[in-house]
Amino acid sequence: MRTVLVAGGFDNIQSRHVRFLEEAAKFGDVRVALWSDESFAAIDGRQPRFPERERAFLLESLRFVEQVTLVKGKIDPDAPPEIPGIHSAVWAVSEEHDSSRKRDQAQAQGIPYRVIQNPSLGGFPVPAFAPPDFKSARKRVMVTGCFDWFHSGHVRFFEEASARGDLYVVVGHDENIKLLKGVGHPMFSQAERLYMVQSVRFVHQAMISSGHGWMDAEPEIELIKPHIYVVNEDGDRPEKRKFCAAKGIEYLVLKRKPKEGLPRRESTLLRAR
Repeated sequence: MRTVLVAGGFDNIQSRHVRFLEEAAKFGDVRVALWSDESFAAIDGRQPRFPERERAFLLESLRFVEQVTLVKGKIDPDAPPEIPGIHSAVWAVSEEHDSSRKRDQAQAQGIPYRVIQNPSLGGFPVPAFAPPDFKSARKRVMVTGCFDWFHSGHVRFFEEASARGDLYVVVGHDENIKLLKGVGHPMFSQAERLYMVQSVRFVHQAMISSGHGWMDAEPEIELIKPHIYVVNEDGDRPEKRKFCAAKGIEYLVLKRKPKEGLPRRESTLLRAR
């Protein structure tokens, strides 16, 4: 498989970044040269909103990224990215970051140069739902939630839950999120939130809920028949406990702990910044 080099700061990763990485992955294995905090500040003129370790963790969690390498020191953003051990690769950039200088440098060094055009980044493609293999020995694990702002806390939660089996994530539909959280919620549409969740490598499958209230995922639970229903401390509700007890589903509450070395993140606080 051919190697595709991508470089940047990837601060505050959102769907447009993920769509770019997904399209870049169609050319080969994506390896990201991630700017360190110091390099980011020198290039962009400001400190990154999210520290380098957190940005690397988020990128590494994406199913479209093969490897992330932190690059430090003085960086020319218009020069082909350099990653130790990689000597032949395609250089991919987004349309807004394309420039004649980059094209000239790629040509001078004999590096194939690919521009991901904006029209190709439209929409939020996700795989069609595939019914579980109920004969499989692997346990089915389910989590539910809004997931309105993609952050490292969500990824860590998925990582922990997926250690217990194939992870199915049910994303709350727009109408129900507004019902539960009020006007102004959700910030991102259900299609976009579903896409971001499905892009995480720890997620086996993601889908949109079709019910209402705190048990809006009840139809999906009946469909998936999970062995374990995992929630974090904020998502623990009597309705969920009662439902799982009646259905014989193991109910597991995880403490809300960030990945080691990373700050605690909450969508509500990120919205306010």
